[in-house]
Amino acid sequence: MAVIVVAACPTGLRGHLTRWLLEISPGVFVGKIPARGRDLMWERVIDMVRSGRAIMVYSANNDQGLAFTVHEHDWIPTDVDGITLMLRPDRSMPDTDDGARSRKTGWSNASKRRRFGRR
Repeated sequence: MAVIVVAACPTGLRGHLTRWLLEISPGVFVGKIPARGRDLMWERVIDMVRSGRAIMVYSANNDQGLAFTVHEHDWIPTDVDGITLMLRPDRSMPDTDDGARSRKTGWSNASKRRRFGRR
């Protein structure tokens, strides 16, 4: 079983994927394909996606029973004690000059309004 989700991709890629998979929602393709065909299809997706994003989830022989593959996506599959989790970037912290993220300090705007009686 394989699920491929594409976003901001050319229509030709979507047409290509419908040859082997069912499109159950715009950009979401599902089907049962052999591992070799899945790998060849993923290479084709990477070639055709250009500036878009793609994620593939497929059956695997591990504790979770599935595995992830991503291309040009902010979320990154990360192994944690043998289980793959998706690591999301923290958007609440702005980037600093050196690329690291710094946390805002001080009171929030809501707490300032409550403290001074403004609503």
